[in-house]
Amino acid sequence: MSAAALALPPAATVRSHQASSSLADWIAQVEAVSAAVAAKTLVLKPKGLPGIDLLVVVARAATPISASPVTKALGGKEARAAGADVVKAALGVDSVDVSPFALQNFTADKSAVAFAIDKSLLPEATVAFRHLSADASVFISGAAVADYVKSLGFTVTEFDAAALAAPAPTAASPEAKSAKPAKSAEKAAKSAAPTQVPDASAVKIGIEVKKSEDFPTWYTQVLIKTEMMDYYDVSGCYILRPWSFKIWAEIKKFFTAEIEELGVEECYFPMFVSAKALNLEKDHVEGFAPEVAWVTKAGQSDLAEPIAVRPTSETIMYPAYAKWVQSHRDLPLRLNQWCNVVRWEFKNPQPFLRTREFLWQEGHTAFATKEESDREVLDILELYRRVYEEVLAVPVVPGKKSENEKFAGGLYTTTVEGFIPTTGRAIQGATSHSLGQNFAKMFEITVEDPETKGKKNFVWQNSWGLTTRTIGVMVMVHGDDKGLVLPPRIANVQVVVIPVGITAKTTQAERVKIGEYVDEVVKICKSAGVRAKADTRDIYTPGYKFNHWEMRGVPIRLEVGPKDIAKSEVRSVVRHSGESGQLAKSALASTIPAKLVQIQADMFTKAKAERDAHVIRLERFEDGFVETLDKKNLILAPWCERVACEKEVKERSARIALAGEAADEKAPSMGAKTLCIPFSQPTENPIKPGVTKCFACDDDAVSYTLWGRSY
Repeated sequence: MSAAALALPPAATVRSHQASSSLADWIAQVEAVSAAVAAKTLVLKPKGLPGIDLLVVVARAATPISASPVTKALGGKEARAAGADVVKAALGVDSVDVSPFALQNFTADKSAVAFAIDKSLLPEATVAFRHLSADASVFISGAAVADYVKSLGFTVTEFDAAALAAPAPTAASPEAKSAKPAKSAEKAAKSAAPTQVPDASAVKIGIEVKKSEDFPTWYTQVLIKTEMMDYYDVSGCYILRPWSFKIWAEIKKFFTAEIEELGVEECYFPMFVSAKALNLEKDHVEGFAPEVAWVTKAGQSDLAEPIAVRPTSETIMYPAYAKWVQSHRDLPLRLNQWCNVVRWEFKNPQPFLRTREFLWQEGHTAFATKEESDREVLDILELYRRVYEEVLAVPVVPGKKSENEKFAGGLYTTTVEGFIPTTGRAIQGATSHSLGQNFAKMFEITVEDPETKGKKNFVWQNSWGLTTRTIGVMVMVHGDDKGLVLPPRIANVQVVVIPVGITAKTTQAERVKIGEYVDEVVKICKSAGVRAKADTRDIYTPGYKFNHWEMRGVPIRLEVGPKDIAKSEVRSVVRHSGESGQLAKSALASTIPAKLVQIQADMFTKAKAERDAHVIRLERFEDGFVETLDKKNLILAPWCERVACEKEVKERSARIALAGEAADEKAPSMGAKTLCIPFSQPTENPIKPGVTKCFACDDDAVSYTLWGRSY
């Protein structure tokens, strides 16, 4: 966002200064420009403040501020720093650029944001805030800041930052006073020091948090620092950079080849749909209504009728199907398109998982008989399983959705369900729907009955889709504290070759020899069909390059130094396992492809073992259903398949999990829901009709169903 993108109040002035490289440097710069008090703005995710999703705190830059103490001072329980994606989505700026003036970009319910300002700032004549760059700041009085925030419709609360920063007095016994006072004081200060909200102006190259300790921040940092994506100035929309788009291209390549073998053809339909067409199928439109984006203007003129941007394409494509399908000879009609979709998601956007625009493929087919339709539903679902398990090395559970979770307006829905062990949550991977004859009746897609003259038969239809969510799932399952871990099949670079052992004493001739050897290794790999590249950048050390490519998840690193050249070898390091060893240069054309295949298999095996360890079988809700979920598990339980029972389980499990705390509407639900009815049912102690009871309501159980908390 440019500096001009934020409108400033009349009382504010912008002044340029030398670019600052750190918070301390910036404070010095603004004090040099004007006798101003440097201020910082923190964005927190609080707990215990009813109805508040974000807490924006302004205080002196030099005053230590901790998330939870300031939240408690305002009547809450605790808080954590909001992730960069949350800040960007809510305020339209990066975390480092947050100031009170960014609140003008907040377009949702203003009562969901609490604004707190250190009361010591209010009488200050000049307060400085960073202004969207390292070399410019905004200067304004403290009172004017509070007035400006109030003018935007937010409530302003004052707090005493100095009191929160001061250490609490403690009593000490005479013995304690006399026993090594300096060392004891140092130890006490360290143990009493609260965790500080990180300084957003500090820039680090690697991943700064552990995956197991702060998963949301880890996920965001991995995507940004590995150049998978970047933010865009429309909330909920993201830029897919080449490192991630290559993954999508490989998925597209695999899936397109497979569906073409099945007889599916490619096409493209417009992205707009009329209100009349969208509203033809009541259940369908009700399922998407809250997420539909509407075009209402062209330039300065209002459109005669609003036009929807496609949330899905059933109602766009099926009027054409009604024209094209007249006879049973026109069937089957099997089309697929790769396109973008807009669903104006109002919950907290998450890159690749929950975005307002995303890429997908959507297949729409029509058949003469239900048998053909049913067969294709499962054929496509099997391809989705293969995308996840064979291409992305991510284990999934194929199954059927419950009646409550099926596609709106469809007959039934099948799904592949993934699992993120770090969070203990499931995630829907892809769906293949049987639409039955419902849409055919709405759009009058009929064919002449081949056996009864004059009789019209409605066609049987399917729709199926796979999205860029696949990329997010892959990152979350395989990534580690160092960054991405990419399965070889989808890695933009499968092998990186790095020269090592070059020192100040290395002669020019030796440098040339190492460079030529590196080029030969890359050429051998490429000739074997491997996506390989050399990193010969002179300005970086080998250690820097190791970390650079390790963070980006490249499956194999090959190191080439003088000793390797002398032995006609290279040193190989595998990203996902850390395994290293020497490889003969003469055999690279066979050993590298074989190693990549093994890495792909090993990554799937590891992920599947971890997933399987988190699938727990329970027979009764009272056997610790919620407690098992709290331990980051999925649950396989006998179920009656009734809609009312599923709703009761969801509400009951949420009540127990929250235990009186208010639910965060923008966070994933704490209630459990059905993920799918797995096609692979237990063979040990299976369902006995009329004997096995539902785990939740004591009706007769119909199937073992997979339950869990889900994204």
